[in-house]
Amino acid sequence: MFNRPNRTFRIKYRDVDGKDRLWEGVERKTRAAGSSVDAVHIVAVLKKETGPELLLQRQFRPAVGKICIELPAGLLDKGETVEQCAIRELAEETGYVGTIKPDSHGNSPKLFGAPGFSNSCSVMVHVDIDMQAEDNRNPKPRLEEGEFIECFSLPLTSLYVECRRLEAEGYAIDGKLGSLIEGFHMSQVWRT
Repeated sequence: MFNRPNRTFRIKYRDVDGKDRLWEGVERKTRAAGSSVDAVHIVAVLKKETGPELLLQRQFRPAVGKICIELPAGLLDKGETVEQCAIRELAEETGYVGTIKPDSHGNSPKLFGAPGFSNSCSVMVHVDIDMQAEDNRNPKPRLEEGEFIECFSLPLTSLYVECRRLEAEGYAIDGKLGSLIEGFHMSQVWRT
């Protein structure tokens, strides 16, 4: 039987003009007890000799019928902190061993990916990967049955252009990654 981690719902509400309305959406049912978020997205910059590169993934997503370009990510397990989840998911999906970035100002604010449709929310966690560590010289993912994830990285200096190229080739760009890239690009364009 198909496991249903989400459910559809209808909300009756009164709009600002006092008119009764009906709204349909999807509720994620996988949120771990005691957690205010469902998932983490991992921002890991690989410090290579040629310059810093953002660790990314290619993964087929049936809902959009395309291979998506995404940050490594995953759902929190019961009793797990977002930091523990980020380290675990990084190792499982990419094979890399990382640590929480020590100079990070904490995690991102809660990110609601599609608040007009779903209650699902996540945070971005910044992770350091020591490229000189023995564990990271030949990373081997530990994917779950049915997961098909290909890891790669793109230089920060050409991240925006490269993602636009990937989109033109037919890949879908995940919204959280797209927002991160747009913000990075805008900080370069509007630098004062």
